[in-house]
Amino acid sequence: MSGTLGFDADVTACAGLVERGDPDRFAAVMAAPAPQRPGLFVLYAFNLEVARAPWATQEPLIAEMRVQWWADVLAEIASGAGVRRHEVATPLSRLLDAEGARLLMPVVEARRRDAAREPMADVPTLRAYLAETGGALLWAAARALGSAQEARARAAGTRSALANYLLAVPEFLARGVNPLPAMTEAEFAALLRGHLEGVSGQADRPLSIAELACWRAPGILRRALRDPAAVPEGRLGGPEVLRRLSLLRRGLLL
Repeated sequence: MSGTLGFDADVTACAGLVERGDPDRFAAVMAAPAPQRPGLFVLYAFNLEVARAPWATQEPLIAEMRVQWWADVLAEIASGAGVRRHEVATPLSRLLDAEGARLLMPVVEARRRDAAREPMADVPTLRAYLAETGGALLWAAARALGSAQEARARAAGTRSALANYLLAVPEFLARGVNPLPAMTEAEFAALLRGHLEGVSGQADRPLSIAELACWRAPGILRRALRDPAAVPEGRLGGPEVLRRLSLLRRGLLL
């Protein structure tokens, strides 16, 4: 990453975006040491804006243009060119170096599928989408904080992306979109177990502050495994008190 950020007006705006639009990641950032919060707020505000872009309009062409806007921002950062003034893009350009911008490009490119309203063709397509969104994002965040554990970060980010994706299934269905590929109950269970391998007890211990953003994922996937009907019915979230205790426990393990 190219620089260390402080809490200027842009970063404060990013924090506000994350607090309103992604409260779980906001809680995770607030559990991090204060000097590490600005960069995480900027990265997660970027992710939130990119995730929202395809759904801000019903017109696929306009949705594609919104996604392309963020692709252009990352291309400008990667090339060292001047970046357009924007409350998220501007601090992002101060945070990222060229490699950091390239690491985030899959996060944007994957959203073109959302803009085009393309259905998930099969489980491998879904796995790739989750790796390109959550996996790439968490590795960028971990790298920004000095971690070299790329494989672990990408796996944790992909696991978290699957959990968040399952939480969003009722919203997808309300929009008339079926977000899941056709699969049997056994295939669904195998998908969940594949992302839970090695996650139990002390294996829940985060290796970096960035991994705190994945604090809810194991519990969500385990609930989905026990009760698949909870996915479309929107019952995966769990009690608020238990959620916060889960984050606190992981923070204490660092």
